[in-house]
Amino acid sequence: MSDTKPIDDAILRLTAACGPARSIDPAEVAKHLVPEPPEAWRRQLSAVRRAACRLSDAGAIDILRKGKPVPSAEARGVIRLRARAAEEA
Repeated sequence: MSDTKPIDDAILRLTAACGPARSIDPAEVAKHLVPEPPEAWRRQLSAVRRAACRLSDAGAIDILRKGKPVPSAEARGVIRLRARAAEEA
């Protein structure tokens, strides 16, 4: 699982930078990880979503659908990621 650490770290860093009041698109994480060549980030998107599910299950972040937190098992379609508020962690 050590190969997922850069993805986990990027998700945690980017969500923490926004705080629990704002969320990020998983594509932002993929683009952060693979800035060049253009569109290469798309190959990382599935790995980012899997890492987000792991981090959500561990209580580190929230996965949002339509602005509301959902369990990782329901993380389908358009999702966003946010840092979990301190009282929820």
